[in-house]
Amino acid sequence: MDNKINRRIAIRNMALILGSAAILPSCLNDKGKPTVQLKHLKLNADQETLVTELTETILPKTATPGAKDLGLHLFVFKMIDDCYDKEHQDDFIAGLDDFESAVKKQHGQPFSKCSVKDRTAFVSGIEQHSNDKNYKDNAKLMAFYRMVKEQTVFGYTTSKYFMTKQIVYELVPGRYNAYYPVKKLAAV
Repeated sequence: MDNKINRRIAIRNMALILGSAAILPSCLNDKGKPTVQLKHLKLNADQETLVTELTETILPKTATPGAKDLGLHLFVFKMIDDCYDKEHQDDFIAGLDDFESAVKKQHGQPFSKCSVKDRTAFVSGIEQHSNDKNYKDNAKLMAFYRMVKEQTVFGYTTSKYFMTKQIVYELVPGRYNAYYPVKKLAAV
């Protein structure tokens, strides 16, 4: 009996040690380096922060978790890195730079330093004036914004939180109810 308890404690401790070792590199992250490693996209920490704040602006925390809480910025990066071709990835990077330049031009500071009100106003302006000449001339900015928005919404609607807490998803074929009255079926 004593060996079983000791074995369980040893297994639990090993799991904790291995889990800690897996998490430790992210805790020691240098501020100059991005936290996510990608194969094709080359991002710095400032660009990662911009996308993080943009996803949070698109899907803010309310009574439900926001984009930061669900890690949707990482989902956006992974999807663009894995699923988009080189041309779209280049458009993403160019659009990211154009987005940051437009924010600095309008607000005098980076997107991540702007207030929530300013971020929301800027993003709303892009949404409302996407057909205006000012934004049409900057197709890369619009392509970047659309990619981030589409992947943020897609990531949210396919997240574990959404599928288990917002809508209760049942795998096909669903439940079997052996006691369902036949008369009700005939009426349908």
